[in-house]
Amino acid sequence: MIYLARHGETTWNLAGRYQGRLESALSALGVRQGFGLAGYFFERLKRGEPVPERIISSPLLRCTATARFTAASLDVPLESDDRLLEIAHGTWEGRYRDELAANDPIRYRAWREDPAHASFAGGETLLDVAARWHDFAQSVLQYETRDMLVVTHDAVVRCALVAAEGRPLDDFWKVRVENGAFAVLERTPEGLGVIEECVVAHLAGVRADIEAQAL
Repeated sequence: MIYLARHGETTWNLAGRYQGRLESALSALGVRQGFGLAGYFFERLKRGEPVPERIISSPLLRCTATARFTAASLDVPLESDDRLLEIAHGTWEGRYRDELAANDPIRYRAWREDPAHASFAGGETLLDVAARWHDFAQSVLQYETRDMLVVTHDAVVRCALVAAEGRPLDDFWKVRVENGAFAVLERTPEGLGVIEECVVAHLAGVRADIEAQAL
């Protein structure tokens, strides 16, 4: 199995700022979500159930900080891979969602209503993110038999899920993704398939308000 998780809530998530490739620390809630994710797998380990034997993270702090809780509890080395980086938001990075909606309305509307065709000045498109995920999945996931935890970002998880479900990038905003939650994927002869889209049971009492975030 492949457990595909989004990082815990960050201080910039709380503030409604676009992060992209910039660094932001986990919030207090994000730390609790990281503990919750680790606790989920540790309970599986205690019950003798399969747990990740590899943990791979985006190199950005919000992902490695989230993943380290599980890596420590399972005594599994933490690896990183640049292909798991968040979409590069270019000139939007560090800016507030509401400010961009007012001052860059055409691009903002395109991102929210037609994400498959939106592009960021000095940044990436979803096609770029989808290509990075495809390369990672083909080279690391498809032919690796061990269970894995992959900790990455909102845009990467969404691209991975629409690809695994055979859906177009136009459905980018239609999949469920939350801080500290994870999707469960399985290897199939055709590629990767989705077993569960968004597991949140381990986040009881610590779910973030994603509607307020700059996604």
